[in-house]
Amino acid sequence: MQYRKDKHGEPISVLGYGCMRFITKNGKIDEEKAEKEILKAYELGVNYYDTAYVYTGSEAALGNILERNGLRDKVNIATKLPQYLISSAKSLDTYFNEELQRLKTDHVDYYLMHHLTDDSQWQRLRSLGIENWIKDKKQKGQIRNIGFSYHGNSEMFIKILEDYDWDFAQVQYNYLDENTQAGRRGVEKAHALGIPIIIMEPLRGGKLVNLLPQNAKKLIQENEKKYSPAEWGLRWLFDQESVTCVLSGMNSLEMVEENCRIASQSQPNSFTEEDFVFIAKIIDEIRANEKVGCTGCRYCMPCVKGIDIPGTFAAYNRMYTESKHDGRFQYAQTVALRKDVSFASACIRCGKCESHCPQSIPIREKLQEADKALRPLPYKIGINIARAFLLRGSKQ
Repeated sequence: MQYRKDKHGEPISVLGYGCMRFITKNGKIDEEKAEKEILKAYELGVNYYDTAYVYTGSEAALGNILERNGLRDKVNIATKLPQYLISSAKSLDTYFNEELQRLKTDHVDYYLMHHLTDDSQWQRLRSLGIENWIKDKKQKGQIRNIGFSYHGNSEMFIKILEDYDWDFAQVQYNYLDENTQAGRRGVEKAHALGIPIIIMEPLRGGKLVNLLPQNAKKLIQENEKKYSPAEWGLRWLFDQESVTCVLSGMNSLEMVEENCRIASQSQPNSFTEEDFVFIAKIIDEIRANEKVGCTGCRYCMPCVKGIDIPGTFAAYNRMYTESKHDGRFQYAQTVALRKDVSFASACIRCGKCESHCPQSIPIREKLQEADKALRPLPYKIGINIARAFLLRGSKQ
């Protein structure tokens, strides 16, 4: 197993265990199965285990397994504050203490503000006294590292990153999301600030394995390196020094062994020019069904009405490269749940964006198409409800 350092010089395995996808049996987590997989991962060098308050049964299962096998102080636990459920300063302790009880521990090694999409959510927590709360927990040794998990665009990610002395951050990042969400720009900014980055969705929940177009699968099968689709995706990440740890929701012994092998063999800066060209070919095959040829360069930005043009097009394209639900869900996370969002319907058709687009995309026309596809009536209602809940009481 390869290891990289956290902000304080402690080693973290480059492969982390994502505990969101434990297999269930009769409606409950199959703890016996999960235990075998966690023990195998530990045996092979994995020392970072990620869960969350809202992953049903996950914290308790992880706590039970680590306690039974005497592993608590031999591994790092990462879990998350459900910030979207916090309504008062008192509730900070309520949720945190419940998590400690579930995990059968007196401290959390890596604690995250869960699912930030906008700086206003962080500012709301600050108004409730989160900074003093974190300071107190750190002084007591109950929290060792503080961070946040993020879904949103790179500008907002960097704003949150620079607004506090974070120990680490967690983002969705993979070769298809290189220029969406926090993206390479956000990951490299964190690295420049000395903030370790934990990667979630390295294979888009398996979609870069199971939902690849047939032409992409054929290219991978014929490549002389004989890497699997998963290995290409993981090696692309391990190649980057700015990546500290890559989470994988492993739910079979075979997956644990395969991913640990890849993590043990992968060195930073080992990708060749031919490897990058090959990944670009795979991306081209995936994007063959896209509706808009947007590269995410952001030359069209800023929009005078505040519309996130690349974010809108990325979600629109995902509707046709993966599924309509996936595209709409991405849009909700990365665009629609920002406090000061401007939907495409706010476009005044000034044309400024089109004059700067290197791809000569008819942006004004495509924005209207995208908005219609991404926000049919049921989704408009759902987005409004989610905004009212997640952004309640938010301040600038």
